[in-house]
Amino acid sequence: MKKYIYSAMVAMMALFTTSCLNLEPKDQLADNSLWNKPGDFESFANQMYGWTNSFHEIVYSNGPHGDKRSDILCDKGGFNIFSNGQNGIPASSDLSTGNYKSFYYHINSCNILLSRSAAYAGNVNDIRQAVGEAHFFRAYTYYELLTIYGDVIIADHVLDTDDPLLKASRNNRLDVAKFIIKDLRDAAGLLKNKNELEQGRVSSEAALAFLSRVALYEASWQKFHVKNENEANALYTDAINASKEILGKFELFKNDQLGTESYRYLFILEDAACNPAGLTKSANKEFIFSRCYTETNPIGKNITKETFGNAQMSTRKFVDMFLCQDGLPIDKSSQYNSTNEKMDSEWENRDNRLSNILMRPHGTFWNNEPNTSRTSWDDNDRTHASTTNYKPSSGGTGYYTHKYSAERNVTSEYESYDYPIIRYAEVLLNLAEALYERDGKISDGDLNQTVNQTRRRVNPEMPLLTNAFVSANGLDMREEIRRERTIELFNEGFRLDDLKRWKTAETEMPMDLCGITLTGEFAREWNLNTLPLNDKGQVVFESGRKFTTKNYLYPLPSDELQLNPNLGQNPQW
Repeated sequence: MKKYIYSAMVAMMALFTTSCLNLEPKDQLADNSLWNKPGDFESFANQMYGWTNSFHEIVYSNGPHGDKRSDILCDKGGFNIFSNGQNGIPASSDLSTGNYKSFYYHINSCNILLSRSAAYAGNVNDIRQAVGEAHFFRAYTYYELLTIYGDVIIADHVLDTDDPLLKASRNNRLDVAKFIIKDLRDAAGLLKNKNELEQGRVSSEAALAFLSRVALYEASWQKFHVKNENEANALYTDAINASKEILGKFELFKNDQLGTESYRYLFILEDAACNPAGLTKSANKEFIFSRCYTETNPIGKNITKETFGNAQMSTRKFVDMFLCQDGLPIDKSSQYNSTNEKMDSEWENRDNRLSNILMRPHGTFWNNEPNTSRTSWDDNDRTHASTTNYKPSSGGTGYYTHKYSAERNVTSEYESYDYPIIRYAEVLLNLAEALYERDGKISDGDLNQTVNQTRRRVNPEMPLLTNAFVSANGLDMREEIRRERTIELFNEGFRLDDLKRWKTAETEMPMDLCGITLTGEFAREWNLNTLPLNDKGQVVFESGRKFTTKNYLYPLPSDELQLNPNLGQNPQW
């Protein structure tokens, strides 16, 4: 099998100069002896698990879905040309847009397995999981193409070198979305249930959860961009139905001992001492599909250093989204303290996820270094904290992250917490949004099943979001549902895609990236600040940002258009 895959890749490279789809010819599949037992299909499908996004693409690097390209997260390393609208047309496929060529290699690999499964002479039930995985990963890859490029060529079979599709025009994005949804329905019918599989293997429930994501994305695009209400509502219904099929089969992670920090510890669970409650990964019933890591197969990226302190900085816009404990936004709540007399004044009485995600000034923090990590998981650890009475350093926005930062002593790059490709919280929020957008309303019962579940995970005393609460306080239900999504899914690869599908990116993305207000304790302590201030006294980390209608899609690489002029470039590029 290894020899076959290597040969297939060599043949693929030979096609780079003749085929923009990066597809392998049929004559490379002639050896039937490679497909005569279930293990052949399983081994071939195993390669597909390396195609998913992970900490590398979403959190660590500058991938096309990462929050670093959005309006709520800044990178200390410098301005992001994709975030500020200065990117151009790439000469060839590269990781900045997910790699167009690689996507089609993945699709063709799925088509190879599906083609061979149709000719399989043995018991087809023995290869059902592998066939389901091929459908799932083909859908996963096409969703990448859809969100990055919009219209793309649908290839549902293994192509020969003279196949007309190699010089075809792109299929309409709606057809692509429907193709993805069908693949995911097929996958859900073939894949095993979660309780029959080892952790990290894609399940029937994962296919349904991903279907809810895909359908919601394209429903929003059809509603806000295309203005096609009928297609939008049909897709919203798809998202609703898929979400409801897995309601109650998973649960949000929370623990009495971890209390209001349950959200933060969810993302750093390892099979080692990693939290005060002594919990390991087995306590996590929230991740529906994840990239799994172990101490012998670690993350391999300096993830704690990347997410601890000012390597990544949140914007004031994001901080201002967090509600107060009375369930009201800061501009409506009497609990909000904006005096900045203390660095953490504005943190008082706020949604506890604010301190779960960002480092609250005057707090105590640990990292993964030998002398600044936790060992006893009690107050004795304070004597060797990375910092006590923490104060943000001068520079940047002043809002520094620690989501995904380990507290135990572990060598950098050897952290082993899992990356959530799909988690239950997202499915709940997909359901809430789809219901509201399809019907123009959402019942209190549905709010209690969805938004209130995620909101009250670490805010048990916060009032429920209800229709009466929204009406009485002059709130907007759509805004509250979107607020919840932005906060709950921070730095998990959703914000920019959400702004694009809602068609609000052209308004939100050009705004200045701002930070703390330079008054009170900040004015006294930030004496080295060199950033300009706006008329509100807020530091301005970046200004002059742009986002026009062309930025809703990435441009196709130049070499692909040379190989196949019928592809056509995306609008305005």
